Formats: sequence, C-alpha cells, structure tokens
Amino acid sequence: METTDLIAVIGRNEDGQYQFKANATNETSLAQEMVAFSNSGGGTIFIGVSNDGTFSGLTRKDMGRLNQLMSNAASQHVRPPINPQTENIDTPDGLVMRITVPDGIAKPYMDKNGVIWVKSGSDKRKATSREEIQRLYQRAGLIHGDEIPVPGMTIADLDEAYFKTFFERNFGETLEDQELPLSALLENMNLMKDKIFNVSGALLFSKNPSFKLPAFIVKAIVFPGNEIHETQYRDSQDITGKIGDIFQKSISFVLGNIRHIQGDRNVNALGEPEIPRITLEELIANALIHRDFFISAPVRVFVFDDRVEIISPGHLPNNLTVENIKRGNSNIRNPILASFATKILPYRGLGSGIIRALKAYPAIDFENDQDGNLFKVTIYRKSKNTSMP
Repeated sequence: METTDLIAVIGRNEDGQYQFKANATNETSLAQEMVAFSNSGGGTIFIGVSNDGTFSGLTRKDMGRLNQLMSNAASQHVRPPINPQTENIDTPDGLVMRITVPDGIAKPYMDKNGVIWVKSGSDKRKATSREEIQRLYQRAGLIHGDEIPVPGMTIADLDEAYFKTFFERNFGETLEDQELPLSALLENMNLMKDKIFNVSGALLFSKNPSFKLPAFIVKAIVFPGNEIHETQYRDSQDITGKIGDIFQKSISFVLGNIRHIQGDRNVNALGEPEIPRITLEELIANALIHRDFFISAPVRVFVFDDRVEIISPGHLPNNLTVENIKRGNSNIRNPILASFATKILPYRGLGSGIIRALKAYPAIDFENDQDGNLFKVTIYRKSKNTSMP
C-alpha cells in the first residue's frame, strides 16, 4: 500500500473494514479484533495510527515486536488459528503495520476463552443470540436451517397418505414393502432424527406444519396503488400448509390478482397472465426453498398496481451477489429441502431458475439487502399506466 492510499483510508476514519491502533502490546486484545473480522467478512488493522488519524512514530524495532505479537495472537489466541498477512508501510512520521484479516472459511471463530466476536460498525461485540451464532455455523456449512429439529413434531404428525403417494411415485416401491419401520425410513431420508421431524420433514410431509412452525408461511397481500398501507388492502391471505400446497396457493394468489391479456384469443378463452406463469413459479419456488430458516419470519408476496414483490428472509448466502445469480451461480442454503423440492415443485436446483425467469420476463429487479437481512425480487407489471424498466 502506498502512503497516499493509507492517508486516504485514515481520512475516512474507522468503519466495519478498517481498525486503527496507535500501538499493540496485548495478544488477547489483538486476537479479539482478528476474530471479529474473521467472522464478519474480513478487514484490515493498521497499527501505528491513532484514533485521531495521527501517526504514532513506530520504529523498525517496533515492527519486529509487533510481527511476533500478531503471529502469537493469530496462532495461539484465535480458534481455529488464522493466517493474516502483514505489510510495513513507511511514512514520514514513522512506520505503520497493515494486518489484513481475510473472511474466515471455518466460522465461527473464537478467542482463547471461547468467546465469539463480530464486527458492529467500527467496533466489535460479543455474539450472544442463538440465531446469530447459528448463522455463523450456517455460513461455514456446519449446520443448515432446514435440518433443525422441530420439538414436538413426531411420526404422529406425518401425513401418511401424502407421504405414501410421494414415496411410491418417486421410488417405485410401496411403504409396505420396506423392511424398516416408518420412523427409521424417515431418518434415513434425513427428514427426522431421534424420532423428531426436522424443518424439512415438517414442511414437506407433516399434516399441519404451521402448528409448530407458524413463521414459515407466506403472507400475501394486494395493496391499492403502489405503496404499502397499514389498513387498506384489496386481498390478504396467510398461506399455510405443506410446502407444495404453499407453492400452489401462492401462485394462484398472484395469478388471481394480476391482469390477463386476451390478445387475439376468443372472448371465451383464458387470457395469458401479464407476468408469465413460469416466471412466478421460478421466483416463488426460490423464495420458499432458499429462505433463511434461522430467521423467524414469513416469505412475503405483495401485489401493487405497478409491480409484484417477493421478499425472502435472509440475504444471499456467503459470497453470492445479484450478478452471480443472474449468471446461474448458486449456493444451496437448505440442501435437504432442495433435494426433495426437485420431486415436488417445478424446481431443478441447478442455478438456472433465475435465468429462466429473466428469459421469460426481463422486467425484474433483485435487491440483496444485507443490513435488513432479506432478499427482494421486484417484478414490474405490464400495467397500462406504468412503464417497465
């Protein structure tokens, strides 16, 4: 890094990516900063810069001591150990050590006392809530929201007739032909553990998933005009049931509340929906399958005069971006649910759903809101009084 670049960073002050320290003498304190960056996307620590932006005047001897301090902190006070990179920057007012901490691939990282630190703006804080810690494990691929057990949901909650039909259609055998007990079969299919349904099993095959999972539904509302109203709406529905039922009911809700274009068809023929059905199917399926189950909130479907919005709890996982998903990149957040969804929904699980949706109807925007922890799809309608982007 050039001195001019360093001065530009100092001029912007500390934030979630840059931390300034006049000096460092405590391995524990430095380790905590590195843990926070490792858990929060990575960042840079500058040692030799005071909080007011002035240089501390560190010497070459200081650099040798700091390198050893950093090495000990990263290897002995961070669990699992990390490998930050250092660079010594020469300025007219002394040396500055730049420590680059990459985004960790083995989250969650902890200090030597087992405390998980995360960044909070320019500061750090302890991660204490269960959901936040679970999401760190999720980002590391150590746990998935769809495999969380649902307390109280047992084999008695299985819709046996529905599951029997699914099993015979997809495996070509009857349940009666199986040598295993039904609960053991469900465990082998990763739908149950210790005779308790996980989220996937409950959403896919239980008789009444919303009884124990009331947040994992779809809230669908039709608003007059183009803004959200607290009390005024044309139609509203809490869509519940198995995920296959929720999918079909959500599609029907939107299709029933948008225009259908007659074109050259006979007056008695059904018109084509202004938004193609395949586009709605792909986007609603994605919202149901890839939502974050560590967030207790419903998927929301809002119909306005000029657009339809589909809002999923949880921003895009890991390093996915809007541009990535438009090119067909994918990162499966809920692998159990996704594997069964290919047999129940018009979902292929190959990262091609967004491409198909855009090919059928390009007037779609995507917003990956990391601060709000949500992902929003906006489909612009072919309304007479609005123009699509």
